[in-house]
Amino acid sequence: MYRKRFSIFAGVAISLLLAQVTTAANEDAGSAAPTFQEGDVLSFDDVDKLKPFLPEQVWDNRDFFFYEGMKLEIGPTQFDYSNPKEFTAATERYDGGPRIGPDNSLENYFAGEPFKMSEIDCLGDPQAGAKIMWNHRRQWRGSGGVPATFYYSYWDRGEQLPLYYEGTGTGVNLAHRVEGQYQETDGDLFRGEKRNQAQAIDVDAPFDARGIMLLTFRYKSSDGPRATAKNDDTWVYVPTLRRVRRISTAQRTDAVAGTDFTMDDLFSFNGIVPQYEWECMAETQVLAPMNTTVKAFPYERDHNFGPYGLSYADDRWELRDTMVVKMIPKNDDHPYLHKIIYLDKETLTAHYSFAYDRKGELWKIITHNKRWSEDHDLTGNYYPGWPGIEKPRDLHIVSDTIVNTQTGTGNRIEFWDRTGLPLKSKGKVRRLIDVGRLTKGR
Repeated sequence: MYRKRFSIFAGVAISLLLAQVTTAANEDAGSAAPTFQEGDVLSFDDVDKLKPFLPEQVWDNRDFFFYEGMKLEIGPTQFDYSNPKEFTAATERYDGGPRIGPDNSLENYFAGEPFKMSEIDCLGDPQAGAKIMWNHRRQWRGSGGVPATFYYSYWDRGEQLPLYYEGTGTGVNLAHRVEGQYQETDGDLFRGEKRNQAQAIDVDAPFDARGIMLLTFRYKSSDGPRATAKNDDTWVYVPTLRRVRRISTAQRTDAVAGTDFTMDDLFSFNGIVPQYEWECMAETQVLAPMNTTVKAFPYERDHNFGPYGLSYADDRWELRDTMVVKMIPKNDDHPYLHKIIYLDKETLTAHYSFAYDRKGELWKIITHNKRWSEDHDLTGNYYPGWPGIEKPRDLHIVSDTIVNTQTGTGNRIEFWDRTGLPLKSKGKVRRLIDVGRLTKGR
């Protein structure tokens, strides 16, 4: 049991808190005029109004997402979720420097958005897909740090199973920082830093998993060609063993101990860009959850996510300009033939992704909910600025769901209090990323 719980949680937690193909994008989207407007609240009887602005995979499997009793609020079209001025300044400072290298690697990047979205030619530039995905991986997410609370649940055809995890997670960006105080080190938190990010996870529940702790590093070399890339390092403290174990994360595409998530499925793509080929398929408009109005975990444990437990239809959705990118694995043993990812053009957060099995059949639908740092209606000023960042202006993913269309099972991860606030001192960061911390006092 411990081994199973450890394997499941390790796969989910590594990606948590940081942290298909259609032959074309939805042909109707962008050409049809909406029959809804801002402020409308749509019920199940109004679902047909959504069809022209949903990917066909969502529409064909709409029973998972839309249900009797839903109240879907229409938010503003193309609301301004632009980045903070400090991130924009870094983009301008290094403009023209970053480039796509061998294996779709990223060269000469320091901070900000690697490639200006306004200058990417989706259909005319063969490197457009890779550029967009590097922008996705380097999107503004704050600086990480302050612990957030998560809840992970498993669903089988609408029944919530006993398997769950609850705890806290802390993430730190060790490189590519945009605060002015780090410009002398080209965005590195510590001079000579070799890591991009660190994530720490503490499990509080259930009882038989309480006390599991994880620490993960992602290295700068993973931005480079596959031959020179270093895989993530992960250490875990297992209470029953009373010692720290180092676990392999080389196989990030393995299913997580019988669940529907893989490590790389979080946020639609949490993987390593050079391990894939990328194609920009289209630019379109889609309707998707964008700026939540609900209080889910940890504020409320019993929010209604629909009869399958995997729906955001009781929330605010917005019509957004969207880039559609196709992911093709380079490794022959990858479980996906390909995946199609719908990314918000402005924020680079994911709206949807669709994974196809090796037979070319739709396998998984991944959706997300988000929270805007400048909207304080839910819990007040939950996400203020910090030294070097006057206003965060951060659209954060606060929940992932995955639907297995072949089995009717799925998973939901909630972390509605997630922010990109940094830890208050370098000393706290050093303590967080110290592997010895996992066993101190035990």
